[in-house]
Amino acid sequence: MSSVAFNLDRAVVESSVRSRCDVAIVGAGPYGLSAAAHLGRLGGLSVKVFGEPMSFWADMPRGMLLRSAWEACHIGFPNGDLTLDAYKSEVGRDFGKPVPLDAFIAYGEWFQRVAVPDVDTRRVVSVESGPGGFRLLLEDGETVRADRVVVAAGIEAFQSRPVVFDQFSPSLVTHSSEKPDLRRFAGARVLVIGGGQSALESAALLHESGAEVEVIARKEQLIWLHGGTVQRRLGRLKPLFYAQTDVGPAGLSRLVAVPGLFRRLPRPMQAKLAYRAIRPAGARWLVDRVADVPLNTGRSVVEADATSAGMRLLLDDGSKRSADHVILGTGYRVDVAAYDFLAPGLRAGLRRVGGYPVLGRGLQSSIPGLHFVGAPAAWSFGPTMRFVSGSWFAAQQLTAHLRRTAVAA
Repeated sequence: MSSVAFNLDRAVVESSVRSRCDVAIVGAGPYGLSAAAHLGRLGGLSVKVFGEPMSFWADMPRGMLLRSAWEACHIGFPNGDLTLDAYKSEVGRDFGKPVPLDAFIAYGEWFQRVAVPDVDTRRVVSVESGPGGFRLLLEDGETVRADRVVVAAGIEAFQSRPVVFDQFSPSLVTHSSEKPDLRRFAGARVLVIGGGQSALESAALLHESGAEVEVIARKEQLIWLHGGTVQRRLGRLKPLFYAQTDVGPAGLSRLVAVPGLFRRLPRPMQAKLAYRAIRPAGARWLVDRVADVPLNTGRSVVEADATSAGMRLLLDDGSKRSADHVILGTGYRVDVAAYDFLAPGLRAGLRRVGGYPVLGRGLQSSIPGLHFVGAPAAWSFGPTMRFVSGSWFAAQQLTAHLRRTAVAA
């Protein structure tokens, strides 16, 4: 055999090895990066992470602030070395509370460079099951085979849009996560639909950018968080009532911070407590910022039409509104069938409840080797999975499961 032929054969073998891994993680946000960092500590596992780091966060409106407390914004709950505090200290950047969106994105990118330096930024266009595991097709046509797949693709695919707005183009109606710079609406008339954090903060940013803005919310009364006043009054007793995860009110916060315990509660109780922990609400620091913004509560949009000047809405009380643009601060509704990269066979084989995959130990779905982290895990493990602070639990559980699996093998 010639040396040229030998080198070609070796190149083919090396290419095949590079295109196979033990664990493929789809998504490079806080959950995907946390999972990769924890799995990397197992040793002996080949882990590949696919996706643009922090891409979902980078697409959110400029100027936003994180509602979660400082201690709940650490990715993966690392012990001291990869916290927000460590990031500030290392890069010499100064920012305070609440955490600015741009600072959190930079922190996530720093976390990635330090803990998961070899992220593959190519997009995964298809995941399907096959002999011995899974087959991932990347945007450039390359194929990667993996024994396990961890879906950490976030919530972008789950945008909740009221049916009445389905037919309109992005030039007229957009979701609150789709406008990186709201300053473009200076001087425009904008209606914001919703009564939670995303709607209220969008309204504040629009108002501060010079837009004429009004909020329309279904709830009769908006809910404002206490802004940490109760926690500060508790002083040293705070840890007895509030967990570091910062999800839920006093007492309930401690319960939902232990997903393994929360999931053992009767299902009706889980649903009730989960809603109480994450019901739509605005941060206290938004109150003054929307003081001059009309907040129309107890109203729903029943009709919407496009006009030559923009949008015209009919509300359930018979009143009408006209605007140049409508922004939907209507949150997200989890349905993993909306992950278009999951092959139809995988989606059909998943056991789901209301769009959520039913997960067991290691956040593994009904399809062996296919795991879900982040918001899709909330039905099985509670509301903390919807927040950055839940990334520690997901990563630890996934790592522990793979460690047990390796030992058993």
